[in-house]
Amino acid sequence: TVFEGAEPEAIPVEIIGAWKNAWGPKQDIILAKLGGRAARTNVAGGMSGSPVYVDGKLIGAIALRISVFSPDTICGITPIEHMLEINELDSSKPAAPKTPQTAAAPSDLTVPASFLGSSPRLVAIETPLTFSGFHQQTLDAFAPVFAQMGIQPVMGGASGSVSGPAPAPGWEKALAPGDAISGMLVSGDLNITGLGTVTYNDGRRVLGFGHSFFNLGPVSMPMAKGEVLMVLSSQFQPNKFANATEIAGALRQDRHSGIMGVLGERAETIPVTLEVETPKLRQTFSFETFIHPKWTPLLMTLALYNTLQGINDAAADEATYSFDGKVDLTGMAPLAVRQMAVTGDAPMPAPMALALWWGDRFSRLFQNPESAPSIKHVTAKLKMVGERRASVIEGAWLDQSEVAPGAALTGKIALRPWRGERIVKQFRLDLPATLAAGEHRVLISDGDTLNRPRAMASMVNRNSLELSQVVALMNQERTNDHVYVSLIEARPTVFAGDKQLGGLPPSMMNAIQAGRASTPVAATGETVSVSTLIESGEMVSGSVALRFKVK
Repeated sequence: TVFEGAEPEAIPVEIIGAWKNAWGPKQDIILAKLGGRAARTNVAGGMSGSPVYVDGKLIGAIALRISVFSPDTICGITPIEHMLEINELDSSKPAAPKTPQTAAAPSDLTVPASFLGSSPRLVAIETPLTFSGFHQQTLDAFAPVFAQMGIQPVMGGASGSVSGPAPAPGWEKALAPGDAISGMLVSGDLNITGLGTVTYNDGRRVLGFGHSFFNLGPVSMPMAKGEVLMVLSSQFQPNKFANATEIAGALRQDRHSGIMGVLGERAETIPVTLEVETPKLRQTFSFETFIHPKWTPLLMTLALYNTLQGINDAAADEATYSFDGKVDLTGMAPLAVRQMAVTGDAPMPAPMALALWWGDRFSRLFQNPESAPSIKHVTAKLKMVGERRASVIEGAWLDQSEVAPGAALTGKIALRPWRGERIVKQFRLDLPATLAAGEHRVLISDGDTLNRPRAMASMVNRNSLELSQVVALMNQERTNDHVYVSLIEARPTVFAGDKQLGGLPPSMMNAIQAGRASTPVAATGETVSVSTLIESGEMVSGSVALRFKVK
């Protein structure tokens, strides 16, 4: 295994014996005791996959440890026969993958249960997930997400040669047994890599780790060489500190008994360009992310949150963030979204709220049951100003409460900014000539109020939506930097796919419900028609409804 640099070193191993069925039915583990430099460092994170030879024959890979507090450096070796069973073409999905369930809010990092067990037991050596270009605040904020997956994040670095998913020249001779190997979740100006050791290389296929990375099954992830800076000796949490260097191929399988990659192949990734602008700073970050339904949303969340942490020192208490994102998709219209976030007294800080909102856009794309998205490129622009730009709809009134059909309804809206005097804006709503006589309502609201019914309808219909409809629904969402003036009619609205069918007569409503008896129909008892929007330049919240009469 590699202790420093890129050259592996031989260390003595004392074979204790085979522990029958220790890791499952017919899954024997070879117990061994490490000597040499490993006796001082203990069984460190990043040693996973280190090949073990007896009389010049490969017997397996160091993959487990039995105790981090024992003075004996005892490890478990995955027999090589189990690793050779990994099939490049296996498309089955493991039952218990390590995937982010939710991007939790900041909380204390808990100690992994494996450290607290009362009796010795074999546990997989933690794969250190190395973050380069990330702030410590980001790792602290997302510590609960990593802890629930049994992943230990560490600060690290990456070589400037890691600039994309294409294999670097010389990949043919890369990743010999004992070399450091990395799976790259993010590469470029930001880097997230999982470090282990190569067990076996037949000139095309590479096996490593001796246990799963995330147990994802078939994957397409850039596979890189590594350079070890040092091995931290510790009875509690020994780890290798390393940099990813050059791409050598692509990981294709992530299985219970190890990872398998193919030299010279290129993994498909998502190129991302993130522009940041503040009163004193303008920067552009470029990076590529691993494609996976559960991991990609978290990686997008992490990248945006980390960027916000990098500029947050300029305005920790008073800041407004304006965000525009565009996702270019193959074969369909792009997804274009906009959102604002403002520092305040909310339970969740504005940077976290904005980052989670951005990650949720990708969750909705990848959770589509019809087809997986093919993302060509992601561009995002983030602008920060050092003041809190937020307004609340304090009230509204009409110039006249009784009008004729087809007339213009006019009035005023009172906005209360975070600081300063009340702002009054005028509005005009052109009423349809067919509007029935009687009492009606006009709604003055923020974008979230209008998005709520459509979001509930999307949840009801989520299993029947096509990918293009999911994109269209997100493109139709109202932004939170406008005031909307809407006419409310007491006629039902049906949400079908990405379409909104408003003002339906009862007979048509009954026909739709009868025709979709086997499919849920999302409907509301009112029709809301947005006719006027007023740009505020601030994050707007609140709503008020006014009554008026048509003669």
